[in-house]
Amino acid sequence: MRAVTISGPGPSGKLSLSSLNHPNTGQSDVLIEVAAAGVNRADLLQRAGYYPPPPNAPDWPGLEISGTVKRVGRGVSRWRVGDQVVALLEGGGYAELAVVRETQVLPVPDGIDLVDAAALPEAACTVWNNLVDVGRLRAGEWVLVHGGSGGIGTIAIQVAKALGAHVVTTAGGPERTARCAELGADVVVDHRTQDFTQEVLRATDGRGADVVLDLLGGGALDANVRTLARGGRLVVIGMQQGRRGELDLSALLARRGTVTGTLLRSRPPEEKARIVADTEQHVWPLFADGRARPVVHARIPFAEAQSAHDLLESGEAFGKVLLTP
Repeated sequence: MRAVTISGPGPSGKLSLSSLNHPNTGQSDVLIEVAAAGVNRADLLQRAGYYPPPPNAPDWPGLEISGTVKRVGRGVSRWRVGDQVVALLEGGGYAELAVVRETQVLPVPDGIDLVDAAALPEAACTVWNNLVDVGRLRAGEWVLVHGGSGGIGTIAIQVAKALGAHVVTTAGGPERTARCAELGADVVVDHRTQDFTQEVLRATDGRGADVVLDLLGGGALDANVRTLARGGRLVVIGMQQGRRGELDLSALLARRGTVTGTLLRSRPPEEKARIVADTEQHVWPLFADGRARPVVHARIPFAEAQSAHDLLESGEAFGKVLLTP
């Protein structure tokens, strides 16, 4: 099979199209013929040498795919050859074939294109787990979603609105802010010209956000804490502005706030199975009935994977970048 591999840590030029042996399928595994693979910032970090795959995961990147079931293990009961599915992976999605545990496979939602569906599993599972499981977001609460124009942000806006929350999000420039509003955001902050803390406090009459979904990390830590309402929950899922930040504990204590950091890729199989099942139960109906949709910026062939990584790194993509065999 063909796969996009990494020749060594470094820039996007380290990506190349290689020929590899077909992967083996265990008793509880599903072999999927890949229609598309989502490109995530975790893939960029892996390519740069900062985020190695977990033990026993493939060396080549790719955390989410869509495709058609080609073979199932003897212990697999739900899936059949020919089923159209998406899957959450530990790695190995940038290939013509991928193997995944059956508990990390979901059906393609009704009405969603098979290729575009590759934009869903990583983002949807991340959003549900962090907004609801960790962030405990409820109807009527205010949530701040950083990076509303990204793959996770575009899904987070739609899911939070469907849950009945009030959504503030950030994006850069008038075109991107307008598109975030079209997805349902109540308030969109242009981070190039506006201060998100001030805008959240203005929108909430000084109360602050009940939940902050943050992918900025250290550089935004202090501002995020000052954005929280009493009892607010800051959930950190990324480090685009650095690994370290200064925290004023008095500000956190005054708000009776919590700060939680989470990763999805390294979770044990049982936890991933639960998150996938919850996502199918609660989020998949939103795609099936049109309350939410995947937002895809570009479909790029495997042979041009370098361009896909460059596009994501540039910050110009709105929504998801997909790779196709």
